[in-house]
Amino acid sequence: MFFPRFYYRINTDGNEVVMTAQRDGFGDFADANIVTVIGAVIMALGILLESTADMQKSAAKKKNPNRFCDSGLYKIVRCPNYLGEVLFWTGVFVSGINIYASVWQWIAAAFGYICIVYIMFGGARRLELRQNRNYGEDPEYQAYVKKVPILIPLVPLYSVAKYKWLVG
Repeated sequence: MFFPRFYYRINTDGNEVVMTAQRDGFGDFADANIVTVIGAVIMALGILLESTADMQKSAAKKKNPNRFCDSGLYKIVRCPNYLGEVLFWTGVFVSGINIYASVWQWIAAAFGYICIVYIMFGGARRLELRQNRNYGEDPEYQAYVKKVPILIPLVPLYSVAKYKWLVG
């Protein structure tokens, strides 16, 4: 079965970016081991979660633009779109596990992943601070933030506002 490999080529003049599929003997599906497939599935779930969360928030804001979103995925976690982003990059990290050949590659991959998670928590903090300014006096919002985790479901982390080192 053909499993295309994609790569980007940038011309020397910098005006063209081309995405190309190639079949070079390395692009067979048999070369993609279970770890790569698991990583790809995690990436797809992350994209699906992020897209669904964005659509749900958009629909909720059209319905009531002056209210915070607490329906759909937002009942489970307050920043499901950021969670989707973290899941996507988790999938990228996992899918590469079988090709990290040196300590430096592991360090670079882990550092990049940690940076993405840091950025997402920083984004969640910025959003929380803005929502606290906009909805902080609303008793429904106060109850919502006390029972729904900020970024990771089932982990009782309800606020990151106090962590000033999260600048994302």
